[in-house]
Amino acid sequence: MAAIRRTAARTEPAPADGTDGPGRLLVGALRHSAGRTSALFACSVGAAAVAIALPAVLGHALDLLLDNAAGARRAVALCAILIVAEVVFDAAEALLSGITTARTAAWLRRLGIDHVLSLAPHRAAERGTPGDLVTRLTGNAAEASTAPATVATGLAALFVPLGGLIALAVIDLPLFAVFLAGVPLLAWLLRAFVRDSSDSVARYQRVQADIAGRLVEALGGSRTIAAAGSSARELDRILAPLPELGNQGRRMWHVYGRAMAGAGILVPLLTTAVLAVGGIRLTHGDLTVGELLAASRYALLAAGLGAGVGQLNALVRSRAAARRTAELLAVPPMRSGTDPLPAHGPGRLELRGVTVVRDGTAVLRDVHLIVPGGSTVAVVGHSGAGKSTLAAVAGRLTDVDAGTVWLDGVPATEVDPTRWRREVGYAFERPALFGDTIAEAIGFGPYASSPGEVEVAAEAAGADGFIRLLPKGYAAPLSGAPLSGGELQRLGLARAFAHAGRLLILDDATSSLDSVTELRVGRALVRDVRAGTRLLIAHRASSAARADRVVWLEAGRVRALGTHRELWDVPDYRAVFADLGDPGAAEGSAAGAGPGAAGEDR
Repeated sequence: MAAIRRTAARTEPAPADGTDGPGRLLVGALRHSAGRTSALFACSVGAAAVAIALPAVLGHALDLLLDNAAGARRAVALCAILIVAEVVFDAAEALLSGITTARTAAWLRRLGIDHVLSLAPHRAAERGTPGDLVTRLTGNAAEASTAPATVATGLAALFVPLGGLIALAVIDLPLFAVFLAGVPLLAWLLRAFVRDSSDSVARYQRVQADIAGRLVEALGGSRTIAAAGSSARELDRILAPLPELGNQGRRMWHVYGRAMAGAGILVPLLTTAVLAVGGIRLTHGDLTVGELLAASRYALLAAGLGAGVGQLNALVRSRAAARRTAELLAVPPMRSGTDPLPAHGPGRLELRGVTVVRDGTAVLRDVHLIVPGGSTVAVVGHSGAGKSTLAAVAGRLTDVDAGTVWLDGVPATEVDPTRWRREVGYAFERPALFGDTIAEAIGFGPYASSPGEVEVAAEAAGADGFIRLLPKGYAAPLSGAPLSGGELQRLGLARAFAHAGRLLILDDATSSLDSVTELRVGRALVRDVRAGTRLLIAHRASSAARADRVVWLEAGRVRALGTHRELWDVPDYRAVFADLGDPGAAEGSAAGAGPGAAGEDR
């Protein structure tokens, strides 16, 4: 991955609108495939050289045969050798072209995926929907990956028409002049094709990505769609851009067809004119039969400028696809450094003047906060107060727009990301689980967990009981396990516990648990999980009561900091839990007056 990041640095920074990003990205792709592209170029040049030499050798052999001159057999043998060489070069070119394109596609996809994973989640979301991101990293990367092979074969292919023109001039200048008269028309044809095709291809790819994004959204909410009986309406929504896709597709084929039709008319006219003039000069004795044969073949080769429409089309599609990939790579990654964290640090977390802005609105405003090492701090507040954003800032899932975050005296932006992830654990309200089995899902993290560690973590999260009831226990396939929302949440907690470091952040990670299970998990968190600092996003008064201190957020600011008992006397504080739907909030003293609820669970 380090090598990939170094390569990414060479292709960035690109403007946010991707104006020169495609060029930089394609240059990076050429550098990555330099060896294979060079070999492909050499094969293509060899094929071009054979194609240029063959008409002259054929014409010479024909003249020798017609004159029954000595050396005719050698000339015919040379023709056979050149034909075999052309077949070999073409086969090698096809093989190398496939390998180069496949390797380049793999590189582009890894580059894009690595960059997306280095972004803050909101940054990736700003660039597009999940479906759009998938399209950029798959289909667009595949189209962009053809560029190195197309450039190599295209540059070599230019030698063929240029060589044909030069050979035509060597054979007979009047024939060269006849052909040259049509070259400006060929150039105009190619220029018009590139101009019109670029826009239509870019529009087509954008609409394609829009449809993919809508489809991914629908797949994610398939149960809701089925329950609402809105399948037909959702299908209409997904396919709404289809007419525009059809329009752009027809426009692409219209542009391509117009260019091919123009080339199809112009090229025969040029070759016919060359043959007509060549026939006249043959009757006057200015050309031999072999020279006329060679001249006709060279006229066809020179007219290959028109056949370059196909390769230009491939390059246009590659550049348009590279633009979409480059737009993704232009999003700045999260800032990071290479410093280690102090060994055996207590997990002291500090936020100094932290401000985070989303869509022009500050969701955190000048937050100053110190979480002592080894303590448990609950963050409470109304919906939209900035609690999850505070958790994301503390866990380095997002960058701040102002201020700094420190862990054990080191700025978070200076810490090596790999070392940071080994020391900062996370559990979410809706965890995404990865792995083939339950055990792999719990062990998923920055380092491998032993089976014993997995089971201890599962027991601490209250998950061991239902896991052992599954047919294969911890080896049960994750995809087929019938898990409820609370069980999924407990697996997410188990994963966090298995990799708990000096700082553990629970972003409302117990919201789907019943009160009894939540209490057991809270006690196990103290007894069975590696000691460290805990930052809890709490929606229940009972969770806040078990914390050492409570941070009360309101409109992105810290309204108050104290113990749950101290804050419980404030009506607005009690109203927070009532508004969040916590039944314990209505019980008054039961929620916050028990003598040292936090100590009771310790």
